[in-house]
Amino acid sequence: MGSNTVREGIGLQVVRAIAAGLAWLVAGVLAAWSTAALWFDVRAGGWVRDLAVALYAVLLLAILFVVRRRWARPLLWAVCFLGVLVWWLQLKPSNTGDWQADVSRTAWADVHGDQVVIHNVRNCDYRAELDYTCAWETRSYDLAQLRGADLYIVYWGSPWIAHTIMSFQFGPKDHIAFSIETRKKVGQVYSAIEGFFRQYELIYIAADERDVVRLRTNYRQDEDVYLYHLAASPARARARFLEYLTRLNQLHERPEWYNALTRNCTTSFFEQRKVTDGSMPLSDARNWRVLLNGKLDELLYRSGVFAAKLPFQELKERAYINPVARASGNDPDFSIRIREGRPGFDLPVPPPAAR
Repeated sequence: MGSNTVREGIGLQVVRAIAAGLAWLVAGVLAAWSTAALWFDVRAGGWVRDLAVALYAVLLLAILFVVRRRWARPLLWAVCFLGVLVWWLQLKPSNTGDWQADVSRTAWADVHGDQVVIHNVRNCDYRAELDYTCAWETRSYDLAQLRGADLYIVYWGSPWIAHTIMSFQFGPKDHIAFSIETRKKVGQVYSAIEGFFRQYELIYIAADERDVVRLRTNYRQDEDVYLYHLAASPARARARFLEYLTRLNQLHERPEWYNALTRNCTTSFFEQRKVTDGSMPLSDARNWRVLLNGKLDELLYRSGVFAAKLPFQELKERAYINPVARASGNDPDFSIRIREGRPGFDLPVPPPAAR
């Protein structure tokens, strides 16, 4: 009995130590997030932000070292965190701001039956990555001419993180691309850390491929672009295209915050129901490759989303478009050139989408 009692006592101590460790971990995470939220999102900046962070830190330290009652410490700690969270959730995005030229306008669309008019389609003329002139165009599309959809996956460093762009083809050679990005103000640069806070509005850019794709293949340094044709019937492509238009109009009327974890180029892609071919199980939308989206093409390949039926590694190698994109330059047939000989694009074109 004595040895059993000792073992039970040791076991209880271990459980208490683990529970205490988890409690301290949760408290630390809450304190770190709320402090960072104040640092990044107190709009006044300067000494006001510094004062807010300092006072919050002093308050947390007082809870740790001044409050004597143990039960009160976690309660007060939670109250502090919830106070910051409530304030943070009250921060409202805006479509009014001193925006950078390439995100100065938001696209929106009129849909009347098969006839679609998209306003503020971006078509920038680049001389260098940061030296460009943007034209904003109004373009018309006939949904009966929608042939299918393609996916670009763009890497800029880590093989685990990528940017996604969806493109739709109308008729034999007309394409329009949608890139989900941060809407940055003049002087802002993208920060992965700041992307977890309320620093950037979300924007759906509707653009010519010679703009949004060529920027990444021809002008930005060390970006690698892969192009995949999706096994989407015109009917399914039509449904996904209209979902993009719905989001264009929603964000044009009601801005939303970008978030690097919960509302980015890939999670927003999955929020629009399933991916373009419609066959992906809902469980795949919660796959870890959606967050570490550099591996998204592996997930889509496994789900049968790509039109080409090749071994994955061969498909990915042949999907790489940077060399041909650079050779094509500002060719009016840029979109055709980057697809020539690419797997899946040589398949027969299915009948037009049903009216």
